[in-house]
Amino acid sequence: MAEWEAKEIRELKVGRYVNVDDEPSKITSITTSKPGKHGSAKANIEAIGIFTGAKRTFVGPVSSKVQVPMIDKRKAQVLSVSDTEVQLMDLETYETLHIVINEDHTSNLESGAEIMYLVAMGRYKLM
Repeated sequence: MAEWEAKEIRELKVGRYVNVDDEPSKITSITTSKPGKHGSAKANIEAIGIFTGAKRTFVGPVSSKVQVPMIDKRKAQVLSVSDTEVQLMDLETYETLHIVINEDHTSNLESGAEIMYLVAMGRYKLM
């Protein structure tokens, strides 16, 4: 499965995902300017990194192509929990994963519970 696909900036919408500096990011706002006398319309995209939480900005012509990451949301069962990471078993593939617990994760992690996680560009995050 491909990690990303190419799309024109004009096809993007708020709430979708885009790669900014090779970081999968969720789009928070898109503003476009009118085409000028010597150029095409420009788009200003603001996004927040999925894994880092850092705010990122991208500016480019609306006709240029950008990378849109393939985000896969999956279910898993919690096998064990430590202070910094959780061991999960994917409920479709039965593969076991060790995922670091992110600071913004709020739900209670208990052995045997089901949890959602996402996969983007070979990286994992708890939902």
